[in-house]
Amino acid sequence: MKKFLLGVLVGGVLACMAGVIFFFATIRFAEKPPDLPQSAILLYAPSGDIPEISPVELPFAGIAGQTSISMLDTWRVLRSAAADDRIRAVLVVPRGLTCGWGKIDEIREGLEVIRKAGKPVYARLEAPGMREYYLATAASKVFLSPEDWLDVKGLRIEAQYFRKTLAKLGVEVEVEHIGKYKDAADTFARDSMTPETRQVLDSILDDTYSRLVNGIAKARGKRHDEVRAMIDDGPFLAAAAKDKGLIDGLLYSDQVEELLKQDAKSASLARIGYRDYLRAIEDTSDGGRRRPKIAVLAAQGDIIRGSLDGMFASDQVITPGAMTRQLRALAADPTIRGVILRVDSPGGDGIASDEILREVRELRKKKPVVISMSDLAASGGYYIAMSGDPIVAYPGTYTGSIGVIFGKVNLAGLYDKLGIKTEILKRGRFADIDTGSHALTPEGRRKLHESLEAFYDGFIKRVAEGRKMDKAAVNEIAQGRVWLGSQAKANHLVDELGGIDRAIDLLKAKAGIDRDTRVRVLAYPAKRSFWQEFFGRRTDSSESLAQDIRGRIGPGIVPWLEGGVLRVMPYRLQIR
Repeated sequence: MKKFLLGVLVGGVLACMAGVIFFFATIRFAEKPPDLPQSAILLYAPSGDIPEISPVELPFAGIAGQTSISMLDTWRVLRSAAADDRIRAVLVVPRGLTCGWGKIDEIREGLEVIRKAGKPVYARLEAPGMREYYLATAASKVFLSPEDWLDVKGLRIEAQYFRKTLAKLGVEVEVEHIGKYKDAADTFARDSMTPETRQVLDSILDDTYSRLVNGIAKARGKRHDEVRAMIDDGPFLAAAAKDKGLIDGLLYSDQVEELLKQDAKSASLARIGYRDYLRAIEDTSDGGRRRPKIAVLAAQGDIIRGSLDGMFASDQVITPGAMTRQLRALAADPTIRGVILRVDSPGGDGIASDEILREVRELRKKKPVVISMSDLAASGGYYIAMSGDPIVAYPGTYTGSIGVIFGKVNLAGLYDKLGIKTEILKRGRFADIDTGSHALTPEGRRKLHESLEAFYDGFIKRVAEGRKMDKAAVNEIAQGRVWLGSQAKANHLVDELGGIDRAIDLLKAKAGIDRDTRVRVLAYPAKRSFWQEFFGRRTDSSESLAQDIRGRIGPGIVPWLEGGVLRVMPYRLQIR
């Protein structure tokens, strides 16, 4: 009886929750797209990360207003604002950005397009760090509140190592890799950086810092040495930032808007947020249905072999199954004139990467293809771009990392501490090569190394074919090393530096579309509503609950849990 009553109670609670969700969803989706004022200021307030795939549209207006729009939608908003006579000015308010420098370069380029269209662009900062300030320097004027501060003091990379911590627990991480820079597991297997890691990270830090200094100096009309000296004195209180010419004024938000209206020569400008503006221009996009259509297919996240089409998982990982369906659908669609493969991935499973590359190569036999690299396209993320098509990257894109790695955890010491004894019965000399119960034997290590060399040779071969280079030349710049986009171009790993605009221009040329012809840019995967995700069915009946859970654990962990030989970026770079 108690179980029955408990079941009734739980069922009632779930029914009430479903009713509440349905009620608010009905209100949310009954809303009409906002009407665009005839004369308006566009408020663009990017925050957090900026995904390549549009997040699921939630049914609650308050929550939906906090989700990020995708990078392609950001591009669409900024390019539309530049050409839209109803948008007279733009106010940029960046907060807490965590995206990479490549995406920030894309946004800065969009703001510069708006300025070239003769529209004033102001930036209002709130406790800004280096990312927010660098983005804001693309505006014509930058403002800070009188009592705020500018946390601009340079860049740093922090690397932590846990070998001694794990040793106290009796845990040892054993790693085999090909490529002297391929040190993905060093954080668990070593006490400090290798000389090779330090060399690469110093190179990345130097190039990134130099590029940011150059951008700030150009935007603020200062010499490079002046900017470097000022950064060395940072961070700054608001008044000091103004005195040094890093910002243009100390004003509160309403004062900035009033000044912007004066600059736009209109005292009665309405204000529209960028999410509402996106909904408005999407609602009026029917006029472009006759334009040539091109697709932007986003490949975002870690590459794994399993299928993860469950709720909210599709935008976190790249799987051969999901990518194959998208690529084949695009190949079969006669209305799609060409495809931009937009890669934002640190890599992952080696076999899965090869399966995806094969499908990209099949697509290029039927449609023109251009590769556009976002914040990172490293290791397996770089591998899937080796179709032989033009590659466009941002100067700050992390790319390359051509190498392979295998790692396993030896728990023998931990088992001893816990009093656990493991006995292994086997048939086959290497049946226990990947067990966690004991360390790798010398014979097992040699066997693994032979396999890794074969995988590495295959990676080198794919790059040599895709980039039309000699294998020996590829090997020289491979070795698992991560390059910035600017360095990758110098080493012939990418063809051009630029963003979405440049990728579209290259695709138009390949597809025989005139450069000045306006095209209709379609995002793949398409946006999905909360209800599509909630009621959607998994397409792979073999998917297990364990796989589904792994898809939600977080970036960087999933490929290691999947096991196997990995083509994965050697470290997670976060320059602060």
